[in-house]
Amino acid sequence: MRFSPSNAVHEEPRITAILGPTNTGKTHYAIERMLAYPTGMIGLPLRLLAREVYDRVVKARGRDAVALVTGEEKIIPEKARYWVATVEAMPLDRDVDFVAIDEVQLAADPERGRIFTSRLMAARGAHETLFLGADTMRPLINRLFGRVSFDPRARFSQLTYSGVRKVTRLPRRTAIVAFSAATVYEIAELIRRQRGGAAVVLGALSPRTRNAQAALYQSGDVDFLVATDAIGMGLNMDIDHVAFAAQRKFDGRRTRNLTHAEIAQIAGRAGRHVRDGSFGVTADCPPLDEEAVAAIEDHSFEPVRALQWRSDELDFSSLDELTASLETRSPRPEFVRARRGDDENALRALTARGEIRDAAQRQAEVALLWDVCQIPDFRKVSGDQHARLLGDVFLLLSGQGRIDDGYIAPKITQLDRTDGNIDAISARIAHIRTWTYLSHRQNWLENPAYWQDKARAIEDKLSDALHEKLTQRFVDRRTATLLRRLKDDTPLLAGVTEDGEVIVEGQFIGRLLGFEFIIDPRAHGAEAKSLRAAGERALRPILAARAAALANASTDDLELSKDGAVRWRGGVVATLAKGPAPLRPLVTISGLDAISSNMRGRVEDRLREFVVAKLEAGLAPLISLNAAVNQQGDKGLDGLAKGVAFRLVENFGAASRTLFGDDLKQLDQNERSKLRKIGVRFGEVSVFIPALLKPAPAKLLSLLWALWTDRPIGALPQHKPGLVSIPLDENIPHAYYYASGYRPSGTRAVRIDMIERLAGLVRTARSEADMREGFEATAQMMSIVGCSGEDFDAIMRSLGLRKQLVKRKAPTPVKAEAMAEGAPKPEQSTEESAPESAAVGQAQQSSANTEPTPQNTETSGEDATAISPEQPSSNDNGEAQRAVEAPSDAPSDAENAQAPKEGASSPAVSDETTEEIEVALWRPAPRKRPPQKKRDTSPNGEKRARTKQSFRKGAKAPAKNQNNNRRPPRRREPDPDSPFAVLADLKSQLSGQDDKGAKSKATEKTE
Repeated sequence: MRFSPSNAVHEEPRITAILGPTNTGKTHYAIERMLAYPTGMIGLPLRLLAREVYDRVVKARGRDAVALVTGEEKIIPEKARYWVATVEAMPLDRDVDFVAIDEVQLAADPERGRIFTSRLMAARGAHETLFLGADTMRPLINRLFGRVSFDPRARFSQLTYSGVRKVTRLPRRTAIVAFSAATVYEIAELIRRQRGGAAVVLGALSPRTRNAQAALYQSGDVDFLVATDAIGMGLNMDIDHVAFAAQRKFDGRRTRNLTHAEIAQIAGRAGRHVRDGSFGVTADCPPLDEEAVAAIEDHSFEPVRALQWRSDELDFSSLDELTASLETRSPRPEFVRARRGDDENALRALTARGEIRDAAQRQAEVALLWDVCQIPDFRKVSGDQHARLLGDVFLLLSGQGRIDDGYIAPKITQLDRTDGNIDAISARIAHIRTWTYLSHRQNWLENPAYWQDKARAIEDKLSDALHEKLTQRFVDRRTATLLRRLKDDTPLLAGVTEDGEVIVEGQFIGRLLGFEFIIDPRAHGAEAKSLRAAGERALRPILAARAAALANASTDDLELSKDGAVRWRGGVVATLAKGPAPLRPLVTISGLDAISSNMRGRVEDRLREFVVAKLEAGLAPLISLNAAVNQQGDKGLDGLAKGVAFRLVENFGAASRTLFGDDLKQLDQNERSKLRKIGVRFGEVSVFIPALLKPAPAKLLSLLWALWTDRPIGALPQHKPGLVSIPLDENIPHAYYYASGYRPSGTRAVRIDMIERLAGLVRTARSEADMREGFEATAQMMSIVGCSGEDFDAIMRSLGLRKQLVKRKAPTPVKAEAMAEGAPKPEQSTEESAPESAAVGQAQQSSANTEPTPQNTETSGEDATAISPEQPSSNDNGEAQRAVEAPSDAPSDAENAQAPKEGASSPAVSDETTEEIEVALWRPAPRKRPPQKKRDTSPNGEKRARTKQSFRKGAKAPAKNQNNNRRPPRRREPDPDSPFAVLADLKSQLSGQDDKGAKSKATEKTE
């Protein structure tokens, strides 16, 4: 039923104006009144609110009885009795018993006011009409409509001002209001990082996306809502606090301050039914003045003085008449001519085109053109682009009567894609909403039903994709869920996967390595704090169960890694630290603060037992040697043996012989035997325990050395098993290499057993070679130490040897032209010479592959080899002293050794068939001569000088070559490690027993 403004005052049915602030139950009352009639219609200011009311009515009356009509969403059953629509889309041609118009104070809005004014004056129910809105409309409604009953409503709860708060300090269930998409996104991103996430509601979103975002907030998945002022129009949500991020907005023409009534309309969303609400400011918004706060809290505002109006009685006889009718002045003083809308601007742009004016000559075409101008500009592009689209649509409709599928198909198909960011998907949604709007014009398309479904499906898909994008960007479900559950006292649902992933309330928050909880490294700031709090709370029962399992864990489940960490189930449960003794490290337990002290003690005992057992199993000889040092009696060590053992334990089982000085020479065989039984070996250059050179004990000793010397384990070189030598780092103490089973030798560190084998080969080679000439290094010597060239030379020098280059004559290949007559040439060798050459080659290969068997260095000593401690060998730190090499041109006895002796059967070699080559020979380095003594000028020295002079004056001088006047040769102390010393000791013991037996027999005969 239509009513004109001129007769609306005289033909009003029963009209009731329910006025009051927000949260007074006005919309709820209107729905109840509409459902009391057989038919009804309600006009709402927002599509989101219309959808909410539609769902409520459907729940009460069924889906077949309720229709939903908005700008781009139409659900119209055949037997619809109740109509829920936006104010702009209200179907006024329907006769219904009840009509309600919500938020009537928007009739004063410069942008939408003319639509609300039109509905106020024209939309009526056959039996009842309700006007819902603010109390500021009372004076104007009273003047416009004579027979109106007013039903004032008071707010159910109080609304108070809370002042300024930071975004990160806002309480839960807060709606933050901004007036631009950029500000909304910025604040939502900040909340995601600090508080877990926020839902986003903007006017540019599609209805489906806005509904999904609102549901995200309503369900409690997030505690914050960032939106534009659209939430202030009757949207019923569980909001406890409203925070304004700005007080200025762009109203379509200019940026202006919000009025007190507009602030109150938005702030009134805080509080629900009888629950009180609050409002304030945040971000860069300045505080509200006292006048504004008082007006909002008391709901006292200036009344609306005028309504926006535009004539509904349009003349379609021509384009000029249509334009003139739109410019009609308002008939009442309460109305103000509204500014031009988008439809008027589109009409002016289209009528400026000649083809449009030519096509719109008749009244039907003019009316059609005006209907085309009503298509909303969902894309929000420039006016010219929107006008071009409207012009194309009008020309198609006026020329063909319908829009053919060939035109609309590519327009819609190109929008059927969900890739891109938020802005790209939002742009596609804006375009598809235009075609969705067109598809609901039944007479405009060839297949309207098909294109409605097609456009709706694409819009829904894009809307879902946009919702997902917004959720991914602005919602951290993990943090939001945990923050919400941490507010409760109920236990958190938590679990740990086999890989150690910690899942709390279905969200991954970190990993549990042993007893140490490591939060997700992607979390920062407040998010990291919430994850840690949730993990500590949820993992308490899990850690208690793990502690019980660790206390009873088997040795196979535990592992001592090379970095000094005790691992269990892939995580570190303890670490080793420096203890009171080198072989007694401390076991530091970590991550057991959340379990009971009794269980913590059991875990500590079990881990200490494991570490002790690990050390005893891997370092059994060294631990036995340490025990022998500390024991007394027959099981212990005494005297020099105890001192040697103490130094060996102090140096982690290996040391240079020079470290012990003369103590090794003074050890008797009984003391040596005790040390050998424990596992000690007296090598030619080192004293060591061979069992500790294996990879596992060597790693343990390296670890213990690093702990004892307070060295970072990661900074020390890690030796790979199987390497016989490694590069020597001068920045690393030599003691570390000895503890690892290597001896620093020149530029490399050689495994101790390998350097002993090399020393044995050197001793054998020297015994077989001429002492004056020296010996040549073999390939076997180089393979033992795993190097050659300068590195090998440095190792040899560290053994007290020097290299000298000498020249030797060697046979050369006989040239073909110098061969004797009849001798076979190389290319024409006889069959008899071939077997002979093969035999020679086999003999040479056999000689080259034969390795001399090294002597047992365990019983060898300084006297059994040419390497003497008095010669340059190594200092206390194991560093090789480089011997001074003799000049290459020094006379050599090797040349004379090459000459054959008289009577020898070897064939003579002529100079023409030989050539001189350089050969490297190794000899003992010369001993350093003691410095010459200075002339004695003491009185005793003068007396000796006078005595010499007396001999010159006549005393008979002793014979020059008389032996009794020569100094007796210096006797060297026998080496106890020499096999000759062992044999002599054994003979002396046997001879002593024989003498004792002979004496006893002689005594018996005498008796």
